[in-house]
Amino acid sequence: MGLFTDAYDLFCIAPIMKMISHIYYHGDSISTPVLSISYAIALLGTATGQLVFGYLGDRVGRRRVYGLCLIIMILSSFGCGFSVCTSRRSCVMVSLGFFRFILGLGIGGDYPLSATIMSEFSNKRTRGAFIAAVFSMQGSGILVSSAVTMAVCVAFKNFGGGSKADGEAPVVADVAWRLILMIGALPAALTLYWRMLMPETASTLPMHADTQHLHVENNIVQAAKEMQKVMSISNISDETTTEPPSPSPPPTYKLFSIRFLRLHGRDLFAASANWFLVDVVFYTSNFLLSHIFSSYSHKPSSSATTNVYDATFEVAKLGAIVAACSTIPGYWFTVFFIDKVGRVRIQIMGFFFMAVIFLAAGIPYGWYWSKHEQTKKGFMVLYGLVFFFCNFGPNTTTFIIPAELFPARFRSTCHGISGAAGKLGAIVGTVGFLWATKKVEDGDDMNQVYPDVNRMRTAFLILGGVCIAGMFVTYFFTKETMGRSLEV
Repeated sequence: MGLFTDAYDLFCIAPIMKMISHIYYHGDSISTPVLSISYAIALLGTATGQLVFGYLGDRVGRRRVYGLCLIIMILSSFGCGFSVCTSRRSCVMVSLGFFRFILGLGIGGDYPLSATIMSEFSNKRTRGAFIAAVFSMQGSGILVSSAVTMAVCVAFKNFGGGSKADGEAPVVADVAWRLILMIGALPAALTLYWRMLMPETASTLPMHADTQHLHVENNIVQAAKEMQKVMSISNISDETTTEPPSPSPPPTYKLFSIRFLRLHGRDLFAASANWFLVDVVFYTSNFLLSHIFSSYSHKPSSSATTNVYDATFEVAKLGAIVAACSTIPGYWFTVFFIDKVGRVRIQIMGFFFMAVIFLAAGIPYGWYWSKHEQTKKGFMVLYGLVFFFCNFGPNTTTFIIPAELFPARFRSTCHGISGAAGKLGAIVGTVGFLWATKKVEDGDDMNQVYPDVNRMRTAFLILGGVCIAGMFVTYFFTKETMGRSLEV
């Protein structure tokens, strides 16, 4: 449910920004700088949270930090809904940005801790499927965020007196977007009790105040007690709970020491680089889905032709269709095949097919896809396959591999570093795409309703190149972790 909430909160922003543009900008396009900041602020908070809480997960323990992250997500989701001001758009955007950054901190902490906890509670034979199943809830979160947005729009349009608001958005519409954001706190709040009761994983157990945590082999008694909470064991034998023999000393090297870089530097580079590259593609494609398909629409979403609820409904509907038809099936294909095919093969396959799709979309875009009306459905199907192979591929495997690749004392930290690199890639891709496809008319900075054909073609080709780079990084630098012991 943590990953479910993460996806809901991160991906609901696209239809929310459409609604805000009608309420506070009277249907005009939000300027590129404001839109860029609105998309990037939660991602920046997520990257920060991954670094900070990933490190704390190794130092303090997974369970304590895990509960704290969920509390931050709950409070900040409500904070987003209670963003101050209802008339001054600058005040609203600043307040919303502040709470979205705090929300990102909680989401960021949830990433490394969810992956690490699941990996340490799983056996190596089915570990990949369990971690992938946790991550697959991201697809459900995307779908539910779109469904909730559509339901709220229909309810407010029919019962809020907004069905004829073709010009100025009704006052009650200001409540609608806030409600959508606050609903994101509910699944997190419902799971808080059970998360706080979770036992600590066997890989991080309390020891002395000066060391904060210790690997399991140095605290057999405490490990037995913790595992007794998880497994169906009513009693631990006396042989297990008696005073253990003198344990072997834990590794003495520190994070980013020469020895660490020699042993794990290549793995950390591979995990971070692959996550950076795939998030450039994944978040760009998700956040800007409506922009990419805007040139195929017969109903431009402006205030002159569409009211606030209809415009927002169309953006959410498109996201729901892609999530149901491509995103979610891709996740569950990974769950089924991850422990049969292996992480590296699935990752290379996903990058390869995404590269093929982007090149097939980009090379003939100017003279084929953008010129012929009969190609509309074919292009939508082709573009939808990007989401399938992204999730039946590197978007899922980059979440799994860092949770299996590093030793317990650095596992959460290194997963957080890898994930933070990914969120920086998401910022680069999203903001870069917005600026690359912006429209400039008479010196004014505006977002295009219909992105320039040449710029769209270039964007597709660049994304294809990013996927090719991901193939090379995976092939030459990424180790296979299927069946690997976490103690290695």
